[in-house]
Amino acid sequence: MNVLLIDDDPSLRRSLRLALETMHHRVTEASSGDEARTTLARAEFDLAFLDLRLAREKGLDLLPLLLRLSPGLAIVVITAYATIETAVEAMRRGAFDYLPKPFTPDQLRLVFDRVARLRRLQSHVEALEKEVRSVVPEADLQTGEPAMRQALEIAFKAAPSEATILLRGESGTGKGVLARAIHARSQRARGPFLTVHCPSLSAELLESELFGHMQGAFTGAVRDTIGKVAAAEGGTLFLDEVGDLPLALQPKLLRLLQEKRYERVGDTQTQLGDIRILAASNRDLEAAAASGAFREDLLYRLNVIEVVLPSLAERRGDILPLADHLLRFLSQQSNKPVAGFTAEAQAAMARYHWPGNIRELRNAIERGVILAAGTQVGLADLPVQIGSPPPDRQITVGGAVTLDELEAEHIRRIVAASATMEEAAQRLGIDPSTLYRKRKRYGL
Repeated sequence: MNVLLIDDDPSLRRSLRLALETMHHRVTEASSGDEARTTLARAEFDLAFLDLRLAREKGLDLLPLLLRLSPGLAIVVITAYATIETAVEAMRRGAFDYLPKPFTPDQLRLVFDRVARLRRLQSHVEALEKEVRSVVPEADLQTGEPAMRQALEIAFKAAPSEATILLRGESGTGKGVLARAIHARSQRARGPFLTVHCPSLSAELLESELFGHMQGAFTGAVRDTIGKVAAAEGGTLFLDEVGDLPLALQPKLLRLLQEKRYERVGDTQTQLGDIRILAASNRDLEAAAASGAFREDLLYRLNVIEVVLPSLAERRGDILPLADHLLRFLSQQSNKPVAGFTAEAQAAMARYHWPGNIRELRNAIERGVILAAGTQVGLADLPVQIGSPPPDRQITVGGAVTLDELEAEHIRRIVAASATMEEAAQRLGIDPSTLYRKRKRYGL
């Protein structure tokens, strides 16, 4: 590794250099903070040994300055005046490790082993992220529609701030995609981005997923576990469908938003959370607050910046460009030479009202790519409802429609907006076998 020694004692630098070069590391020396900063500006290093007491400087004060110059640098603080307090403070300011003088070659090897393991983990994470990008299409946020342009303009203006942003819109409109784009444009872009899907768990399990728990806090808690809040430290936590957050958890989320404080389940010690929160909902949160299902003060705290994403039916000019973008990705993923759509398929997609929004569009094109016999996706390759003529009348609650028509339309929209039939059944409040029978009855 490339190693930088920052110490004002020439004899220590000489002996440490000899030990490290014997271990086949490349060593550069610096006798002061100014020399260290100049050296870091010229070259990259994997690890630095920083003396706690330089001639006229404190190593602890120099530490954050060095990390700003080289964010990936592993800094090991070394000192002959070791105390628990200075060790804790060094780690708090970003030190990788802390070694009291004198140290042995075995202690040095252990430090290098830890740095090497960290580098391997970082490489593994980068490989996993690359793999994820290969199965998830890159977000296409290009738009020619005024409503979508306005939403993106608000979101990206607020992105560099620390403000909480509430993304609103129907299911499948791309709220999660936009949340990731906001994080990528924020001051926390180098930090983690984690998602909590609020409707997915019971109140007890969701609290544990958010805040973590202590061993023995509940049945099955066999070890201490950190939650998503701690895992997202320095980054962004995205609360998907926050309108479904259980009422009992809402005061704890409010406290996290206001004070950045929380406790793990079964723990009395208060933790601090350095995170930014983004939230999304397809529910009418004002109506939920009026009915008592959602705290009004939490709504105000979440809704600092509101971004409303239009449905796909409200941005018709984007349908075909989005379809082309998804087709390129899905054809490459499927290793099929599908290059476009027939004119009939394009006309049907442009005409269709897309109740499941972008998620339904993606599912339809994936089906089309799989079934296409040639180099183009035809109308017959797409789901049957896309080619069906539009209804003569609008089916809406309170309209002149039968209960069967209303139920059929509701089921069709939920199915289109869901990733699986199990998810659709859960959202409808019925079991999957009942959903199967109803779809068969209505010909869906």
